[in-house]
Amino acid sequence: MSETPRDEPPAPDLAPATEATPPAPRPRKAWRPEADSEAAALLRHLAATPWLVGGRDDATIAAVRRNESALRAAVARLGWVLVIERDLVRLRKSAPPRPAVWAQQGPSPATCSWFFLLVAAAESMPPRAALGQLVTAARTAAAEAALPSRNDMAERRAIVAALRMLDERGVVERLDGDLDGYLHDEQAPVLLAVHHTRLAHVVANPGTLDPAADPQGWLEQAQREPDAARRMRRALVDDTCVHTALLDEAEAQWLSQRARGDDGAPLATAFGLVLERRAEGAAFVVPDEAFRHFRELGPMPFPMPGTVAHAALLLLDHATLHGITGNGPGPGWRGLTQQQVVAALTEFADDNASGKGGWGAEYSSDPLLLAARVRDLLTGTNLIHFTSAEPSDSDTADSMWWLAPTTGRWAKEGTAVPKTARTRPGSTAAKRPPDRPHQRSARMQEGPDLFSALAAEPQEERSS
Repeated sequence: MSETPRDEPPAPDLAPATEATPPAPRPRKAWRPEADSEAAALLRHLAATPWLVGGRDDATIAAVRRNESALRAAVARLGWVLVIERDLVRLRKSAPPRPAVWAQQGPSPATCSWFFLLVAAAESMPPRAALGQLVTAARTAAAEAALPSRNDMAERRAIVAALRMLDERGVVERLDGDLDGYLHDEQAPVLLAVHHTRLAHVVANPGTLDPAADPQGWLEQAQREPDAARRMRRALVDDTCVHTALLDEAEAQWLSQRARGDDGAPLATAFGLVLERRAEGAAFVVPDEAFRHFRELGPMPFPMPGTVAHAALLLLDHATLHGITGNGPGPGWRGLTQQQVVAALTEFADDNASGKGGWGAEYSSDPLLLAARVRDLLTGTNLIHFTSAEPSDSDTADSMWWLAPTTGRWAKEGTAVPKTARTRPGSTAAKRPPDRPHQRSARMQEGPDLFSALAAEPQEERSS
């Protein structure tokens, strides 16, 4: 006899009722570039010299082709574009991290204007053109743009300076004749080569706006970088250092959490640099063996020989003894008023009287001029920040010089290595390359830091 099966009740749903949960975010993929000394040297070279042209940089262009993949991967992290053509390599970089400071150190506004007027005129020129022919076309372009043209000596100097900039970039090259001859003769026999295909690479960030219709909007678009991480990477590669006290919230968070992780340190490795991270900020440091001469890494090396650089070193030393620490941008900054700076430089000038081995007479006799040049040097190397000093009842408003904590590493060199010091050929000191400013030497990490109390690694530092 068969047993008729009874209907079984449905099995209870043991799974608890839950709401749909979003998928877990995918972990960020770390970027791990292959360390290659040749690729790193090329990246450093391109960062300082974004134009390589055939016939002048053939060996370097060939090396770029060999390392194309590694170079493109590294510059893509910065949002830069690497153009590689048969006889041209052009690294299209972003605007400088501190454009206002760069503008003070860069070409004059007149030179910049004539640079682009000559570019506009060169487009309609034949491949071979006379200098007078090109300048005449540029004057026509200036008239169409309603720009004044005085044809005086100052304007001619600006034109010659602009032509040299074009020649350095290989856009309009001098084939024969002397460019300086144009200063006194508009019909100076100078033959130029116009490379029309390179004209398109002059503007690195063309943007989407019409510069003629909205010049201010175009400039803001060219300089804008909304991503804080990419902004920080660019600053570390293209500037001396970044200071924690001067960062906004997003930038400070990147510095705290990603500088050593998959974002900052690998980028430093790709450029053959070493990340130096301290509580006061961070910098990509150049190892001693990675450079050979001044200005290889940028237009403003420091320390270096010369009256202005030596005066700056002495001022750094002076600030460690007499500078104030309160009300500065952050811990470790040392402040001097403008009057204190001028007084100190006047005293230094008296101790380094002009003459054989002494300071330049123009600076020794004019401390205000010397202070201005020292200010330009320290501003260009991002070692100083200015605020307005609070005036007392008897004082007038004064500017405050805040020297960054980074300057502590060079403070003692101001008195220990005077400008007039000489080293005998063959000695150890003579062979040792000078410390780089713009990109500092790894040797500087040795020994106690002047602001050692502030140099401890921040505890919040974690690689993500």
